[in-house]
Amino acid sequence: MALTNIDVRQLEGMRHIAGGSFKMGSEAFYSEERPLRRVKVEDFWIDTHPVTNRQFSEFVEATGYRTVAEIAPDPANYPGMAPADAVAGSLVFERTDALVPLHDHTRWWAFRHGADWRHPTGPDSGIDDLLDHPVVHVAFADAQAYAAWVGKVLPTEAEWEFAARGGLDGVEYAWGDELAPGGRVLANYWQGLFPFANQRADGGYRTTPVGHYPPNGYGLYDMIGNVWEWTRDCYTLSRKAGGKAAPSCCAVPDPRGGTLRASMDLAKPVRIGRKVLKGGSHLCAANYCQRYRPAARHPQTIDGATGHIGFRCVMQNKATR
Repeated sequence: MALTNIDVRQLEGMRHIAGGSFKMGSEAFYSEERPLRRVKVEDFWIDTHPVTNRQFSEFVEATGYRTVAEIAPDPANYPGMAPADAVAGSLVFERTDALVPLHDHTRWWAFRHGADWRHPTGPDSGIDDLLDHPVVHVAFADAQAYAAWVGKVLPTEAEWEFAARGGLDGVEYAWGDELAPGGRVLANYWQGLFPFANQRADGGYRTTPVGHYPPNGYGLYDMIGNVWEWTRDCYTLSRKAGGKAAPSCCAVPDPRGGTLRASMDLAKPVRIGRKVLKGGSHLCAANYCQRYRPAARHPQTIDGATGHIGFRCVMQNKATR
């Protein structure tokens, strides 16, 4: 594979993925994953694991970068926001004491002043013991800034899903058609009844060190579970899923998302562009969010930063399309 204007040192910690066509999406789970269609991607390189706190710390130390969660929002950009609410912080998950209605996410998510990538559960927390865990509380701009610093980009949705499948075409999980084959847990997802009873062997219910679970067929870790991962595609829906884009019966070249404006949720009082998240997280559960699969996708506003969103980077032969 010929590389153009790429320092080979940038490829450390990456795997080469030979391009090809694959069945993208799923008909078996959520409507936004439909239709099942054949898509083609070109060769690319991808990080073997999500960007860690250790790696992000190096970026911040070298550049002085401040993440979105570390900067108080401007109320002028959020009509209706009380000035007292314009403080730096992020959304933090807290396990509930009992089973609660699953339609109300405010039961387990709360905005916490002082929560950011350095303080994942609030101002009194730290990352000294989490350096090999995925960095979290990163908004889209934060992930882009890191990627630019290392001379890479964020993956497209199709690249990400192709890599996550590890060479297994048409199966529901990254390792086959069973969530836990032979009872083996192969990713960091919620084990038990969400959001209160987690039965993970180590007793935890947040992130795990990258590489804690087995790699997929391409040697990639944590493509499923642990943290959701940003892609650079804007969130759109196919016609079958309720959107405007027409599906194709052929293997179409890497189908990019639409415009940022088209990705906005018109039902929201403040309209902010949304990007596609992939892979699910440690909070996905059989009774709540079965998005621990390659086809799973979720819309996230570009200013959103939470305790279960991270990212990884890719590199291509030529400039970003």
